[in-house]
Amino acid sequence: FCRKSKGKPNGKKPAPEEKKLYLEPEYTKSRITDFEFKELVMLPREIDLNEWLASNTTTFFHHINLQYSTISEFCTGESCQTMAACNIQYYWYDERGKKIKCTAPQYVDFVMSSVQKLVTDEDVFPTKYGKEFPNSFESLVKKICKYLFHVLAHIYSSHFKETLALELHGHLNTLYTHFILFIREFNLVDPKETTIMDDLTEVLCSSSGSSSNGSGNGSSNSAGAQNHVKER
Repeated sequence: FCRKSKGKPNGKKPAPEEKKLYLEPEYTKSRITDFEFKELVMLPREIDLNEWLASNTTTFFHHINLQYSTISEFCTGESCQTMAACNIQYYWYDERGKKIKCTAPQYVDFVMSSVQKLVTDEDVFPTKYGKEFPNSFESLVKKICKYLFHVLAHIYSSHFKETLALELHGHLNTLYTHFILFIREFNLVDPKETTIMDDLTEVLCSSSGSSSNGSGNGSSNSAGAQNHVKER
């Protein structure tokens, strides 16, 4: 489990460094494709919902893990002493519910290790024909997507300069847009969880056929898929 804790208000204005480089128009325009992701995330008529969630979640896990690996040498226990994104600090909760304050690289390692364990578990993400998905599958996908969002948010808020230097911001923007539209389509992450990046989401996803409100469920195209998804 992971929960978030806002930094203590100290009455001071945010430091000048708080300016969000990733919102600069010259960088938000950068993508590796202009594909209509809103159409790409929709559930194909002939595909089972769980199969669709499983294949997409696994793919996003691999891509976000790869994106993080490009800046991992800059994400150290010294440079990122807490797992933070904007003004939010995330804590890891172990299997017994014990709260663990950890550095960003430790947190990301916890995320990637636990997700790797889930997506390679045949009882959770079955790949053999005829094997059923567990009843807990949807809640596990939601948990995975929340973890992955935290990693993306950390890359943007703490390592966008390095991403720029590596000229990988186009890849990051494209991955973020695809991921956000996917989790919105199937209500996989509570909008409150993603509000810290709403300014970026607004810029990147408004040009991708997405509605620009916080919940993002403004498209009639997604109604069919959402009928399969229960609110939790």
